[in-house]
Amino acid sequence: MTLSTFMRPGGRLALAGLCLAMLGGCDMLGIETGAQSAARKEAEGRAIGAACRHAGRAIEDCYALNAKADKAAIFAGWREMNDYMGENKIEEVKPVVAPSQPVAPPPPKASAPARAAEDEEEEVEEVEPTPKKAAPAH
Repeated sequence: MTLSTFMRPGGRLALAGLCLAMLGGCDMLGIETGAQSAARKEAEGRAIGAACRHAGRAIEDCYALNAKADKAAIFAGWREMNDYMGENKIEEVKPVVAPSQPVAPPPPKASAPARAAEDEEEEVEEVEPTPKKAAPAH
């Protein structure tokens, strides 16, 4: 086929058919379908739940540490690992690395003179000025 074949009116239909045939192999491009995405999220949630149970974390802690994961999938994985560990008498493995959570820095400590000045400011009451009355009209 040459380019002039596709320029004819019947050729456009052939070109459209060729494009559709090529797009049929989109799985090779790595484009996920909705079902594939849901299956991946489910598998990730189950893996997270199983890992939390193996590490001895409570299910609530697992939810808090993995807020974006599906809770039902986390619970399913946690429960499966709990049953598996019970059947095979597997002990929990305590995590060596503590979970990384953002910690707010402690408030800066004020020096002794600064604290004394703050205490004096708290004792002073501010008095609001009273509004002046308008002069009577003659």
